[in-house]
Amino acid sequence: MKIDIITLFPQMFESPFSASILKRAINKGLINIEMHNLRNWALDKYGSIDNRPFGGDIGMLMRPEPVYQALEYVKGQKGFNNKSKKIILMSASGKKFTQSMAEKLSKLDNLVVIAGHYEGFDQRIVDNMVDEEISIGDFVLTGGELPAMVIVDAVCRLIPGVLGKDESNKNESFSEIEIDGKKIRAPEYPQYTRPREFMGHKVPDVLLSGNPKKIKEWQIEQIKKRLK
Repeated sequence: MKIDIITLFPQMFESPFSASILKRAINKGLINIEMHNLRNWALDKYGSIDNRPFGGDIGMLMRPEPVYQALEYVKGQKGFNNKSKKIILMSASGKKFTQSMAEKLSKLDNLVVIAGHYEGFDQRIVDNMVDEEISIGDFVLTGGELPAMVIVDAVCRLIPGVLGKDESNKNESFSEIEIDGKKIRAPEYPQYTRPREFMGHKVPDVLLSGNPKKIKEWQIEQIKKRLK
C-alpha cells in the first residue's frame, strides 16, 4: 500500500514511522509512506496557505487552492491507482474511526490522508476534494497530525505480512466475532502468562485445564462481561 500524508508538519511523522513494526514493514516494501509539506503549494513567497473566514468568525481556515494542488500532485504520481484509493480528511466533525473502517482502508492500494491545522478547512475542500472526513474521538487537538498517525498505524497493521503472522490480528479487540449467533465487535477477553501465581493472584484454573472447549466458553463469558 502507498500512503500519502499531506501536512504542514511532516517532521512530526519521522519518529513514529521510523521504529518498531511500521519501520520493518516499510523496509520490507509492504507499505510506502510519503509526507508532503502543504507549504510546497503555498500561494506566495511567505508560505501562505490559510486566510480569515468569511462571516467574521475567529481563527484561520485552510484555503482550497494549496490543498487542490497537493492532491493533484499526489494523484499524478506514477502508479497511483485511482480505482483503489481513498482521500480522507482528519476532522473533528468526521465519522468516528472504527476497526471496521481500518479493515476496509487496509484493502486499498492508495490512501491519502490530509492532516489539518488552525481552525479547519474551507468547506469546498470537504465537499469537492475528499472522499470522507474521519475523527478519532469527540475531542479537539492542536492539529490533525496525531489523528493521522493513529489512522495509519491502525490500517497498516492489518496489511498481510506487517505483523509477521497474519493470524496475529484475527482474534483481537474489536475484530468481528460470533457470540450467540450474532456477529459483533467487542474488547478481547483477559489473558495471562507466567507465573501461575503472583502476589496471591492466580491464573484462572480453566486456562490450565487443557480443555479447548471450556477455555473457549470462558473467553466468550469474559467478553460478555466486558460488554455490560
